[in-house]
Amino acid sequence: MKLILGSASPRRLELLAQIGVVPDDIRPADIDETPAPRELPRPYCARMAHEKALAVPLGKGEIVLCADTTVALGRRILGKPSDAAEAAQFLLALGGRRHSVITAVALRRGAQIWRREVVTAVRFKRLSDIELNTYLDSDEWRGKAGGYGIQGRAGAFIPWISGSFTGVVGLPVAETAQLLQAAGYQAAGLEVQP
Repeated sequence: MKLILGSASPRRLELLAQIGVVPDDIRPADIDETPAPRELPRPYCARMAHEKALAVPLGKGEIVLCADTTVALGRRILGKPSDAAEAAQFLLALGGRRHSVITAVALRRGAQIWRREVVTAVRFKRLSDIELNTYLDSDEWRGKAGGYGIQGRAGAFIPWISGSFTGVVGLPVAETAQLLQAAGYQAAGLEVQP
């Protein structure tokens, strides 16, 4: 069985490596990630992972692993900021508040799909003007839901989380390992349960 990673995220590749999983190929899914009108964050995130898994073409004996990470401030979806001004808006809105980071994982083998969503509560501190501008100048906000990555400089802005650290990074490794085992995938770091 060959594993295809349906994501171009280097962070997801690194997280898989932590559990001894090396994909045989990387085929990023190309889908429209626009939320539907009034779509709530968790269903949106689950739909994105599912649609990504369906969008990746598979050959015989291949399975595909896809994921989507969404930052939710209440019912509001904070996606990847389009520019520094939007990143600043997101970071200021998150400041001093708790928010949710949802990562949905979908694994497809043929017509069968295994899915899981992991929700982590995160508290973000209020940023000073210097902290905000220094972070924006770093460009670390680019391509990251909510405008930040907990594994980088923004880790200093997060005094508390409750849930999965790797889920906030972009792939909850414990839950992903369970999905791979459920699909019968074997790798050096994974033991298939009888």
